[in-house]
Amino acid sequence: MPVVRYTEVTELGFAGGPVMPDTYDGSKESLEGLRQNIMRAGLVGNLVANDFKSAMIVVPLLDVDPASGNPIDYWALSHAIEKNVRDKFETADGKYKVRVIGFAKIVGSLLDGILQVMLYFVAAILIAAAILYYFTRCVRSTSVVLLCSLIAVIWQIGLLKLLGLGLDPFSVLVPFLIFAIGVSHGAQKMNGIQQDVGRGTVTLVAARYTFRRLFVAGVTALLNGAAGFAVLLLIPIPAIRELAIAATIGVCVLLFTNLVLLPVILSITGVSKTAAARSIKQEEQGIGTRGVWAVINRFAESKVWAASAILVALALGIGGYVVSKRLQIGDLDPGAPELRANSRYNVDNAFITSSYALSSDVFAVIVKTPPEQCMQYATLQQADRLSWQLQQLPEVQATVSLADSVKQVTAGTYEGSAKWYTLSRNQEILNYGGQQAIQNTPDLSNVECSVIPVVAYLKDHRAATLDKVSATVEQFIADNKTAGVELLPAAGAAGIEAAVNQEVRTAWLKMLAYIYGTVAILCLIAFRSWRAVLVALLPLALTSVLCEALMVVLGIGVKVATLPVIALGVGIGVDYALYLLSVQLHGQRMGMPLPEAYRAALAFTGRIVALVGLTLAAGVITWAWSPIKFQADMGILLAFMFLWNMLGALILIPALSYFLLPTSAVRKVSA
Repeated sequence: MPVVRYTEVTELGFAGGPVMPDTYDGSKESLEGLRQNIMRAGLVGNLVANDFKSAMIVVPLLDVDPASGNPIDYWALSHAIEKNVRDKFETADGKYKVRVIGFAKIVGSLLDGILQVMLYFVAAILIAAAILYYFTRCVRSTSVVLLCSLIAVIWQIGLLKLLGLGLDPFSVLVPFLIFAIGVSHGAQKMNGIQQDVGRGTVTLVAARYTFRRLFVAGVTALLNGAAGFAVLLLIPIPAIRELAIAATIGVCVLLFTNLVLLPVILSITGVSKTAAARSIKQEEQGIGTRGVWAVINRFAESKVWAASAILVALALGIGGYVVSKRLQIGDLDPGAPELRANSRYNVDNAFITSSYALSSDVFAVIVKTPPEQCMQYATLQQADRLSWQLQQLPEVQATVSLADSVKQVTAGTYEGSAKWYTLSRNQEILNYGGQQAIQNTPDLSNVECSVIPVVAYLKDHRAATLDKVSATVEQFIADNKTAGVELLPAAGAAGIEAAVNQEVRTAWLKMLAYIYGTVAILCLIAFRSWRAVLVALLPLALTSVLCEALMVVLGIGVKVATLPVIALGVGIGVDYALYLLSVQLHGQRMGMPLPEAYRAALAFTGRIVALVGLTLAAGVITWAWSPIKFQADMGILLAFMFLWNMLGALILIPALSYFLLPTSAVRKVSA
C-alpha cells in the first residue's frame, strides 16, 4: 500500500502520508496505526473490506502488450493469474483465499468454457449419426448426409476467416445450428432418393427426381432460414450482427452442399438396396393408417378432431401469452450472466459484492459541459443532486463524483467543519477544491474539464435493478434542465448493459415482425395461397408464444444471448411446414382429397419431419450442460422450439388445412 495515501486535517493544516508506511512491521502498534490510516483514507468498503478481513488490489490493464504491440491475450492472462497468484498464495486449509474478478477473468473463463463446448459438437454429430442410421439402416446414406453437413460447417468457417471475421462466445454456436440444418435438409433428400430407388428407379434418375421434387421446398426453407438470420442484422448490437452474418453465410453454403452436392454424391455412391426396400415396405404397410400416424391423419379426416386440436392450441396460446407478459428484458441473475451461478468467478464476485461497498456493476452518468466549465457551481450542483438521488435507491451501494471530493476538500480547508461540507457558491473556493480533488483522483474529470462522471456502484445488474436506476436517471434528467450542462447516461459496465437492454426492448417486437413478415412473403411465393401461409405460420406463432412463457418459468430474460432464439426457431421450424405442405398441396392439386393428400405427405416426408425434429432437439439439448450459461439457456429454448415446431407441423397443419385448405379450395386457387 505505499502508493495509497491518506489526508487529514490538523491544527497546522492538511497532513498525510502512505497508509502503510515503510516502518510497518506487523506489530500490534503498527496494526493499530494501519487501521487508523485506513479510516483516515476512507478505504473501508473500497480497498479494505467492511469487516477488515480482506483487502483488494486493483490492477488497471493496458489495451496492448507493450513488449509485442499485440492486443492483450486475456486467455493467457487469466491462466497466468491462476498459476502465479491464486495457486501460489491460496492455502488448502482456507485460511487465505484469493478472489479474482474483472473483464479479463470473465473472458478467460468463457474461453475455457468454449473448449468444453466443442465436445458437445462431437456429441451432436454422434447423436445425429445414431438417429439417422436407426431410421435408414444405411451406412452410405447416413455418412453422406453427415459429410455434406460437415462440409457446410467447414466452408462457413473458412468464409468467415476470408472475410476477417471469427467466432465469439455468442456466434460459436452457429456451426452447431448449420450442421443441424444441414442434417435436416439432407435427410429429406436422402429419404426421397431411397424411396425412388425402392420403386426400381436407377440411382442417378432417383437423385434427379428428388432434386426436382424438393428443390422449391428446399430453396424456400433455406431462404427462410437465411432471412431469419439476416433479420438480426437490423439490430444495432455488434454481437448479434456478427452472429447473423455467420449464420447467414452458413445457410447460403447449405444451398449448395445439401441441395446440389448431396444428391450428386448419392447418385454416385448409391443407397443400400435393403434400406431402400425397407423404406418402400414401410410406405406400403400404410403409414397414416396404423399406429401414431393413423392418429395424426385423423386431424385431416375428422372435423371434431381438427376443431379439438385448434381449440387446444388456442387455449395453449392464450395461456402462454398471459404468462409471457411477465417476460423481462435483461439478466435476471446477479454476477456474470455468461457463467453459471456456481462458477468460480460468480462465487468470487458474490464475496466481493457482499464484503465491499463497491462492485463490478458500475453505472455511470456523464455530466458534459463546455471546456473549463466542469467546476462551475451549476455543474457540480447537478452532479451532487444526481448522486443524492441515486443514493436513495436500495439497489445502489455507493456513489462517487467530483462534487463529493470538492465538498471534502472544502470542509478540510476549514478545519474539517461539517458546516463547510457543501458546495460553496464562491467560485474561487470551488476552483481550489476541484483542483485538489482532481490532483488526488484524476479520473474524476477529463483534461479539458468538460466531462465529469457520476459513478454509481450497484448491488447487481439484474433487469429490475437496471430498469429502476435507468428510470431514476431519466426522470432526473427530465426534471433538471440546466443551460450548458448535459447529462448522458449509460456509461460503465452496468450502464452499457442498461443501454443494450433498451435496444433489445426496441428490437424484440421489430425482429418478430420482420421475421414473420419475411417468412410469410417467401411462403406466399412458394405456395401461391394466403390460406397455406396461415397454415404454415400459425403453428410457428404458437411455438414462439410458448417459448416466451417457458423463458418466464425458467427465469430467463430477453437479452443479447437469447434474443436470436425466436428468430432461429422460426427460420428453422418453418422447414417442417414447407416440406409437408409442398407434398400435401401437390396431391390436392392433382385431385386427391385432403386426408389422402396428407397421408401421402406423411408417407413421403412425415417420418423425416419427426426424425429431424428429434435430431435437432437431441443435438442442441446437450448445450444444457455447458459451463457457459447463455449457451445452456439457448440449448434448452431451441430444443423446446424444435420439438414444438415438429409437433405443431404434424398436428396443426392437417387440422388447419381441414378448414382453410379443403381440396376444392386448393384446386380453385391452382386453376
